[in-house]
Amino acid sequence: MKTWVKAVIIIFAILIVLIIAGSIAFNKINSNLENLVLIQIDDVDLGTVEDGLYMGSYSVFPVSVDVEVEVSNHVITSILITKHDNGQGTPAEVIIDDVILAQSIDVDSISGATYSSKVKLLAIKDALSNIG
Repeated sequence: MKTWVKAVIIIFAILIVLIIAGSIAFNKINSNLENLVLIQIDDVDLGTVEDGLYMGSYSVFPVSVDVEVEVSNHVITSILITKHDNGQGTPAEVIIDDVILAQSIDVDSISGATYSSKVKLLAIKDALSNIG
């Protein structure tokens, strides 16, 4: 068999493997994100949260968020996103203002950034739920 034919066969086999691996990865990401939408987020009772700065995080591939939540007199005074890994989720960062205004994580997701919104809310919940 000629060398160029072997090369074409090898390249074709590599392409097939890459297509299969890409399809598996794509399906896994979609499954993760579909399951994320189904997660119910219970609100946090701020009356039980003492003054302080609380760290929280949540990650569902491909979205990962770390936050710092500051509480004073049982009121969320600030939320800082210290890490946000997702190229398309920046519009969801306005959900932070919604949480502070509502003093609740029971707020609507940002249209067009549902997954990032949900991950941010879950990171805030993580910060305020893992106290003590």
